Amino acid sequence: MIASRQVSAVEINDVTKTFQAVTAVDRLSLSIPEGSVYGFIGPNGSGKSTTMRMIANIFYPDSGTIRVFGQQRVGTRSAEIGYLPEERGVYRKMRVRALLEFHGELRSGRKVTAEVTAWLERLGLADWADQKVETLSKGMSQKVQFIAAVIPEPKLLILDEPFSGLDPVSADSIRGAVLEMRRRGCTVILSTHDMGVAESLCDAILMIFKGRKVLDGTLASIQSDYGSDTIRVEIASGVLGDLPGIEQIKDTGKVQELRMCQGCDPQQVLHALAARASITSFAVVCTFRPTNVASTGISRCPRSIRTHNCTRRGRP
Repeated sequence: MIASRQVSAVEINDVTKTFQAVTAVDRLSLSIPEGSVYGFIGPNGSGKSTTMRMIANIFYPDSGTIRVFGQQRVGTRSAEIGYLPEERGVYRKMRVRALLEFHGELRSGRKVTAEVTAWLERLGLADWADQKVETLSKGMSQKVQFIAAVIPEPKLLILDEPFSGLDPVSADSIRGAVLEMRRRGCTVILSTHDMGVAESLCDAILMIFKGRKVLDGTLASIQSDYGSDTIRVEIASGVLGDLPGIEQIKDTGKVQELRMCQGCDPQQVLHALAARASITSFAVVCTFRPTNVASTGISRCPRSIRTHNCTRRGRP
């Protein structure tokens, strides 16, 4: 769990939200440290978006409390919160610059021309500033909506699947912008299906399933609690064969997954592999095997929480 001495940007206490017969969020409690990038991870329908909308004061909880920067808000949204919804939507007939200035001035109550220009240049949209939104690609439109969320300079930025549908270059630009917001002191909450995003971007994560918290904490604490029991390896040539400390080898095509026996030393496995194969990638990964996690169906991190790469033949 995240240390309680840290100042919290968001405090969620025993919150439940239902929609008719469906319990979207079930007695969720969570503390999100101020100034952090916090990831929400879970399958579709797990309650990530509902939780985000309650934090943004779009939905109200049926029970429990949510405090943002120490205050429990009712009835109004705050300019301190920027929100990028999963369902993208902008005024398609408006021109890009006019749209962003409209949103920025509406939310912040001040002129934002300079900020709009800076963000358009940063995200590679300066040449499209005077074009109508309807002429933009999906990725460009998504970057426009991201800018609309950050222009008011919120203290809390909520991003629902911000990388969905983006090409790698656009995703990298958004990732850099998220880190820049954190450097400015903004707290960022984002949802993702990709553990690789969490590994590279988030200070801590919440894993949620069917509205219930499965686990939360820093990546280091999760690694410590649940350990690493699988090796993922790619080889350019050679044959794996029997390896010391490996109880099962699963061929997934390009990548081989090696399930380690209890007490297995990954370094010994790496040395044995290096003696018989040309290794292009070697990663020790966390798989969630405890009962409280495995029962959710979230069986494995798509990528490693702690990764060791080998790029030279025979070099551990």
